[in-house]
Amino acid sequence: MNERLITHLRHVDLAVPDYDKQLEFYTTMWGLTPSVTDEGIAFLAAAGSPEQYSVRLRQAAEKRLDLIAFGAATPADVDALAERLGADGVKLVGEPGKMQTPGGGYGFRFFDCDGRTVEVSADVEVRQHRRVEEGEAVPVKLSHVVINSPNPEQTVAFYEKHLAFALSDTLMHPRMGSMMWFLRTNRWHHSLAIARGPHVALHHASFEMRGIDEYMRGTGRLLRGGVEKVWGPGRHMAGNNTFSYFLDPHGNTIEYTTELEQLDEDSWHPHLYDFSDPMVSDQWGTANPMTEFVAKQSFNDPDRGIFVAPPV
Repeated sequence: MNERLITHLRHVDLAVPDYDKQLEFYTTMWGLTPSVTDEGIAFLAAAGSPEQYSVRLRQAAEKRLDLIAFGAATPADVDALAERLGADGVKLVGEPGKMQTPGGGYGFRFFDCDGRTVEVSADVEVRQHRRVEEGEAVPVKLSHVVINSPNPEQTVAFYEKHLAFALSDTLMHPRMGSMMWFLRTNRWHHSLAIARGPHVALHHASFEMRGIDEYMRGTGRLLRGGVEKVWGPGRHMAGNNTFSYFLDPHGNTIEYTTELEQLDEDSWHPHLYDFSDPMVSDQWGTANPMTEFVAKQSFNDPDRGIFVAPPV
């Protein structure tokens, strides 16, 4: 396996037609803070995160997932990864160079096997962040991103081979086969997961809360505010994290979570969980049942991206 050069998840970038409505939701209701805004673009930070921003919103005619961004330890690692991807036939957007986004840094972008854009960067300036206080129901950080793929086995193989992501666990169904793969790039159970879906799209983006109380307070604020709930509150078995899934104004599924498991990578062996067992989906038994209707809520609208087929 290639040496792991990606260290962590940085941010997720969304394009939306109704920019003002989306910005209002993510700041007033969801609890993110604008760090930088300009005409038709906003960089939104999570209070407890050293990352310059956790979500970038961009006004566009078409809704889409613009990109997923990860961090590397050094510019040398960025160069090494770009060289490795180029040698393997992965299509680069451009060569590594100085970043123009908040915090600067050094990075590059490339296309994965589904045509979505991925960014890797290092030396981004650390944002002045703070400790989220007890009872404060705002996101601490971006926890993980889950993406849909019509050919998830190929997508999982891409991230394992080219980016050295490791498999933590897999969800399966007796009738439908393997359905979701949880991938990690550090001790956290997953920063990325791949779901079987009808088309390429964002499945959901998840935000870590301070603790159970803050997670439930945030969930309650959204319910009182009339935000459409998809699923939860409950606690998954894979990752052992809590979950409350909602829809943002453009139909993207977003999640409040807390207590995502941290693994001993030297001794961890992936599980194959059957999510037809209600305990796998929700250990607490408090969430609405995982039905076909609930699952379809996270199929999202197709992302057209570009067609690329790098080797896996």
